[in-house]
Formats: sequence, structure tokens, C-alpha cells
Amino acid sequence: MIAEKPVQKSCSGLVQLQRLVAFTLLFVTARAGTTNLPVLGSPTGKVILTISGNIEKANREKTVVIDLAMLDSLPQSKVVTKNPWIKDAHSYEGPLLSTVMDWVGSKGTNLVVTALNDYVGKIPSTDFTQFPVILATRKDGRPMSIREKGPAFVIYPFDDHPELYNEVYFCRSIWQIKSIQVQ
Repeated sequence: MIAEKPVQKSCSGLVQLQRLVAFTLLFVTARAGTTNLPVLGSPTGKVILTISGNIEKANREKTVVIDLAMLDSLPQSKVVTKNPWIKDAHSYEGPLLSTVMDWVGSKGTNLVVTALNDYVGKIPSTDFTQFPVILATRKDGRPMSIREKGPAFVIYPFDDHPELYNEVYFCRSIWQIKSIQVQ
């Protein structure tokens, strides 16, 4: 009869190291999507958005100026939802707001978003890290004109997350965006 070795019930240093390495790889892999973003270039078309404040990158002085083609170069997401301002559900497309913030090297915890009519709203970064909030540039597959609340519109996934369907998030769903200041 062969004597069995007792099962070790605590982690050895090697097992702890393996777990640490596995966790680190998982974290790095989860963030790897942001390293595949296009290089921040300069706009060749009409500038539709300016991002400033607590950001690491710039393409004009201490700001980032962006045209529609630059936003289109980012990975795109789609949200089909109803909202209080437009009858019926529509399909909205554009980059995730979190992707845009990663792209410009955002280091802030709040976004102060200003519309063309000078309406100002504040969006905490927890909104777009917790939910797939997009910076929509298209509605039903077509670029949004100013008349259609474009050229950029913060869209929350209201239908997928009914807890967002309230006045707090309605005030953060800013349309006709001209600038974002990262604080």
C-alpha cells in the first residue's frame, strides 16, 4: 500500500505568485482594448468637438480637436433605445464615451459637457465606466445633423437599464455637443 501525501491546505509562495500573475494578466488583457486605439491625429474635416482639461494628449495646444472621421476611426458601438425627446426607439451609433476618454488620456473623474446652445451638464466618469454610454454620431445609420441633435449626442442605454430612465440621467444625455472639459 502506498502512503498518500497530505493535501496542502494553504497556498505556497509559488501558488500565490501564480495567482498574482494570472490576475495581472487578466487586468492587462481587459485594458488591452484601449491600447489598440488609433493614433490621435489632426482633423482634416470640420471640427465638431473639442476636449480639454485633465487629459494627457493634445493635437492643438492643450486641447484635442476632433472631426467626424476621427470619431469614426474609433471602435463603434450601437444602442437601440427610446429617450424622452424623440418618439419611438432608434438605433444610435458611435464610440463608447469611455473609449473616447481613453483615447485622449483622460485623468479626470467628471466631464463638463457643453452644447452648441451653451447648455452645460456634468457627467461623472462612473456613468460611462458602469454603463455602455456612447457618444452617438449616427441615428439609424445616418450622421446626425444639428436639427437631429447632432453632430454628437450622449446616449445612455435607457431600454437596457431602466434604472437610468429618470431626470438625473436625462440631464446628462446632452445633445449638440461642442466641447467636453475633463475635470
